Amino acid sequence: MGWEALRHWGEDAARIEPLTGGVANDVWSVRVDGRLAVGRLGTRSDADLAWETELIQHLDREGLTVPVPIPTTDGRLFVNGLVVMTYLPGGPPETQSDWRRVADTLRELHRLTQGWPQRPGWRSSTDLLHADTGTKVDLTAMPPESVARCRAAWARLTGRQTCVVHGNPTAGNVRMTATQVALIDWDESHVDVPDLDLVLPDNAADLDDATYDIAAQASAAWEAAVCWDDDYALKRLTEVRPI
Repeated sequence: MGWEALRHWGEDAARIEPLTGGVANDVWSVRVDGRLAVGRLGTRSDADLAWETELIQHLDREGLTVPVPIPTTDGRLFVNGLVVMTYLPGGPPETQSDWRRVADTLRELHRLTQGWPQRPGWRSSTDLLHADTGTKVDLTAMPPESVARCRAAWARLTGRQTCVVHGNPTAGNVRMTATQVALIDWDESHVDVPDLDLVLPDNAADLDDATYDIAAQASAAWEAAVCWDDDYALKRLTEVRPI
């Protein structure tokens, strides 16, 4: 059905213009019921989108600023891979102080989601010590030596408490104002070790040297595996120390 599904949000619902930054999805500004919103069209399963929208609603109820799903006219939160969400104003973090506010917001996300179930079909970094596949990850496609390097990095996370991680807290996925920090684009969110979210510019999360090193190595290994085998994945793999 594609963007034709937007009609489920009302007869006047319409696309306005494409938004940059999305890779796995087609993201547009849209107008629904006379207000500006964001539409995201992708290929995620209903179970996957149910997990994400339930998470977002939970975080909204708990006071985090997130792009809340807007229901269709008959109350559904997604239709044929399309989700429509509230538009959030703001700009990216620019200073170390900004990034410290981002770190505080991420830690609140982690606190609020301890014990949260895993996203359907996903695996955590430590799950991949024994599993070969999980959503975008297919370790069988990587050279054995590369897999061994990634698993050695993830093994250092074994035994850590897990929670929901945003999965991609880059500057483009943060909208800041003077009074709030909003995390957008939850397409990579899943259950994992929280330190993976905290490898931030200038170590804004104030991790000690050993913790930062473990998290940075594991994060680089994760992105290499998720993106394999484009240039970005190969670059991230070079950051993972050989065994």
